[in-house]
Amino acid sequence: MSQCASPEWLRKVHMFQKVLRTVLGVAVALSLHSTASADEPVRSVLSGTIAEMTYVELETAAREGAVALWALGAIEEHGPHLPLGTDVYVPTAQLRHAQQKLAAQKINSVIVPAYYWGVNNVTGAFPGSIHIRPEIMTELMTDVFKSLARSGFKEIFCITGHYDAAHGRALIEAVRRANQTGIIKAYFVVPKPLGIRLGLREGETGFLLIEPSTGPAPAHPDLHAGEGETSAILAVAPDLVRKDIATKLPSTDLSAKDVEEWRKGQERAKEITPQGYLGAPAGADASKGAARIELDGSRIAEAVASTRPR
Repeated sequence: MSQCASPEWLRKVHMFQKVLRTVLGVAVALSLHSTASADEPVRSVLSGTIAEMTYVELETAAREGAVALWALGAIEEHGPHLPLGTDVYVPTAQLRHAQQKLAAQKINSVIVPAYYWGVNNVTGAFPGSIHIRPEIMTELMTDVFKSLARSGFKEIFCITGHYDAAHGRALIEAVRRANQTGIIKAYFVVPKPLGIRLGLREGETGFLLIEPSTGPAPAHPDLHAGEGETSAILAVAPDLVRKDIATKLPSTDLSAKDVEEWRKGQERAKEITPQGYLGAPAGADASKGAARIELDGSRIAEAVASTRPR
């Protein structure tokens, strides 16, 4: 700095720096405390969850009768075009929509950060599919249920973003245990086709079977990292889709027998779907993904509302 600078000039520089620091501080604070709407892509799965609340705020929510919402996903391969966290991003978005729908009905809720260490039997032979023993998942869920109950919550509604049958059965076991032992009133809100495949019956205590959001049945099975899931990620985290790859992937066009073999998992699944996807990702569309997520969120909210006293 020049030795010729006047004291008055220096005073103005220091004042400007002080104002600039204040403005930047306010901007940062606002960004940290803002809550994105359900229609905005959100990269952080902690956004809008209890992870951003203080214990006082959480305690107040529980005391005022809020229900807990929890998505249980997995870190799992999703082809060469989708992120490993697909089964976490999608149900997180569904719960954000469900929470808005519940609020409109004056049903308060909080969202528990998504569980992502899933059971990966089907895709377990692929790099990136992290497999947790089913009994470990059940025990962890039980501990979370106990912690929420100690915090004052009476009810929790779980959804899954991961359709591996072994994962679903671990979730079912945790929900049944919670209800049988009185830890907390737990529910598994599950698409009807998956629930039936897992052996659930409509009307069974703790299990709410809802209609899936899928549109017209595709010509061939679209079960994993295909048009449906690719559309969903295009809607909630578009920058995570390797679009140049997705648009060039051909449909797998598997038969029902092929799918049955694929579900045996591990090396057999990798042999049938060597690129790690099952469906037609090239046909994905963000608007379709957004519509499905919103419909799923609405149906989850309806299921939660159906348990309220009439």
